[in-house]
Amino acid sequence: MLKIALTSVLVDDQDKAEKFYTDILGFEKKQDFAVGGARWLTVATSAETEGPELLLEPVGYDFARDYQKALFEAGIAAASFASDDIQADHKRLCAKGVRFRGEPTAMEGLPAIALFEDTCGNLIQIFETR
Repeated sequence: MLKIALTSVLVDDQDKAEKFYTDILGFEKKQDFAVGGARWLTVATSAETEGPELLLEPVGYDFARDYQKALFEAGIAAASFASDDIQADHKRLCAKGVRFRGEPTAMEGLPAIALFEDTCGNLIQIFETR
């Protein structure tokens, strides 16, 4: 059976992304080493450091930059993260200055979701798992 081990999100600045994803969101840095003119920089959920990793991948090509910008302008999330308590996470992240696109909302039969800006060119969605 296949399992997700690594996925990525394009970022416009790896240093800024590292600070946001670790200091603000609370992920732990997993890998960090030079590759060409950039870094192989991954983070993981602090409770599951042996679980899937998120590569903070630099936007190195114009087409990638255009894609990232188009997603952002269309209001489409580049990644989704699970939350056990979306109201508490929303409050915690707002207190750290995270810019949300609205309050957490639920539609009938679906979990509550919220969308925020990651300061690196992306919209990120969180959804409640309980």
